[in-house]
Amino acid sequence: MLLPTLSDASDPFQRLTEELLDGYDEAIELEAEDWPELAHHADTEAARNARREYFRELFRLQGELVKLQDWVQHARQKVVILFEGRDAAGKGGVIKRITQRLNPRVVRVAALPAPNDRERTQWYFQRYVAHLPAAGEMVLFDRSWYNRAGVERVMGFCSDDEYEEFFRAVPEFEKMLVRSGIRVLKYWFSITDEEQHLRFLGRIHDPLKQWKLSPMDLESRVRWEAYTKAKEIMLERTHIPEAPWWVVQAVDKKKARLNCMAHLLDQLPYHDVPHPPVVLPERVRNPEYFRQPVPSSMLVPERY
Repeated sequence: MLLPTLSDASDPFQRLTEELLDGYDEAIELEAEDWPELAHHADTEAARNARREYFRELFRLQGELVKLQDWVQHARQKVVILFEGRDAAGKGGVIKRITQRLNPRVVRVAALPAPNDRERTQWYFQRYVAHLPAAGEMVLFDRSWYNRAGVERVMGFCSDDEYEEFFRAVPEFEKMLVRSGIRVLKYWFSITDEEQHLRFLGRIHDPLKQWKLSPMDLESRVRWEAYTKAKEIMLERTHIPEAPWWVVQAVDKKKARLNCMAHLLDQLPYHDVPHPPVVLPERVRNPEYFRQPVPSSMLVPERY
């Protein structure tokens, strides 16, 4: 397989341009998961214009997220963002676009597995507390302590007493986080029954996405109405002034990502952080230095 070769390294402007384009290609690669749904409309001028506008806004918002990251680090802020929603609602997609250009030492993702035997005997919030941010950090929870109000309730993984205790405790828990200086944002990604059905079919028939389907996901289709009731109760009982819920209409993935990113930026009073100009120092050259050749047996074969 042949790929285009990079330009002559003697033209630094051309090389810098290629590096910039390579960064944009990362965003395009992320969007590949949506290409099948676009294929039918890809030959229309309207579709091409919509796609260009989407990428224009995506890159603009990601630039603002970099400013937000700098402010969080500089102002020693602590930010927690919860992403909840049905299976295949698009939580992971928006998290990937938010974090794509950011420093993983400042912005972390917490996606906890099911609790093990020891964790099931702990205070319910204990394993989540370990992932809360220190000063200068932002943590995105891909599902959160609200598992108890959703999957655990619907699938019978918690008792009625544990369920009620969760609703008594979670408002106080979140108020305590806010009093300690942690900003808490909660997003629910809302999709329709028909849209989840289509997305599940897409995963079933796409070998690159089949790993996303678990037996629990399939069972959630059977219990759609039970999940709806659990969600409505959860939103009603945990929508508090200190940490309100925000519902993202997520049937259109691209609009949902942009809307969520724009809303997130609006919720935080970030500003440009001045940085001193960066000056690349001259490389020190020592006449005794000799770079040893790499043995051919260690080289990765150049197939492309």
